[in-house]
Amino acid sequence: MSAPAPPYRVLTRRLLLRCFEPTDAEELREVAARNRDHLAPWMPWAKDDPQTVAEKVQLLRGFRARFDRDEDYVFGAFGRESGALVGATGLHRRVGPRAFETGYWVDREHVRRGLASEMAAAMTRVAFDLLRVERVELHVDVRNAPSLGVPRKLGFVADGVLRRRSPTTLPEPGDMAVFTMFADEYPGTACAEAPLEAFDVLGARLL
Repeated sequence: MSAPAPPYRVLTRRLLLRCFEPTDAEELREVAARNRDHLAPWMPWAKDDPQTVAEKVQLLRGFRARFDRDEDYVFGAFGRESGALVGATGLHRRVGPRAFETGYWVDREHVRRGLASEMAAAMTRVAFDLLRVERVELHVDVRNAPSLGVPRKLGFVADGVLRRRSPTTLPEPGDMAVFTMFADEYPGTACAEAPLEAFDVLGARLL
């Protein structure tokens, strides 16, 4: 039996989620630079911005290489109508076998519109319906109040708090809230009911 195939393009109600390409480097550089202060407290990679286009090309080549090798899946989030980059999401294998951690970031010009929830719901559907994992996790710094609402809204269960484990750049160490959804908890959740189309690398429909 072949391994489950990942989607390279996912369509939600308002977003196109797709594997990043090196040709996205200039737009990513611009979006990341203007979001540095917005993102850096919660995402340490953001403190490295602004980077050059050449540096972003190398970053995106790495994303694509790991995507193609089924090691890690990073998706750019683009407006379905505008085509503009509005954030990113992904599925990451760092939480053990048959499991993924998902996460997201949203351009500060597009916050408070439910896009983070839309991304997380889509990634959760992909994880369970296509990649057939046993669980999906979301990790959120407890001081990041807007992000704390996302897993709760989608039906994830709060497992607990890991003290001083948040990868924050804030002066004080942060506590990390861990939320989990198991495969048998998934049916009937907002994630399972999220409208979604998914396509493989050749454009064939998966969902």
